[in-house]
Amino acid sequence: MSAPLPSTLSLKAAARSRALAGRRAVPGAGQALRDVVLREMPPPPGALVGGFWPMGEEIDTRPTLEALLALGHGIALPVTTPRGQPLFFRRWSPGTEMAPGPFGTTHPAEGEPVSPQWLLVPLLAFDRRGARLGYGGGYYDRTLALLPGAIAIGVAYAAQEVPEVPTETHDVRLAAIATERELIRT
Repeated sequence: MSAPLPSTLSLKAAARSRALAGRRAVPGAGQALRDVVLREMPPPPGALVGGFWPMGEEIDTRPTLEALLALGHGIALPVTTPRGQPLFFRRWSPGTEMAPGPFGTTHPAEGEPVSPQWLLVPLLAFDRRGARLGYGGGYYDRTLALLPGAIAIGVAYAAQEVPEVPTETHDVRLAAIATERELIRT
């Protein structure tokens, strides 16, 4: 893998700063996101769903995770590993003991690693091509590359859409993006 051009890194850094500054919680967005996902692109029956525990002003995925659990899906949350490594997932359900992770993440304190088939992926910004801008650690790109058959859906506030996300060759595109307003198939 060749090193990215400095201009791409600069574009991504600037886009991250703008996305973080512009992200604001929208009341009721977590429930609206749940409704969009369940109506427009629910996971296949029995799929193990990889989600994430929201941090800061990220859209609240917990209503979606709880609804999918009630529909019989297993739920798994990522454990953030040292930089340069992919994430791994542990099963979660209400009452699971949670532990703090690096960068403000939260994950199940214990459990064997599992491989989700359908994932909700956090992001800072997205475009309609399925490109996502993450926090810059490359965790999800590495992880999704190891789950080639998995369906990855980005989740964000509609306001996080940008005309074009700067991308590199290793950036993994999303199958769709779900917001509190709509599902965008890419």
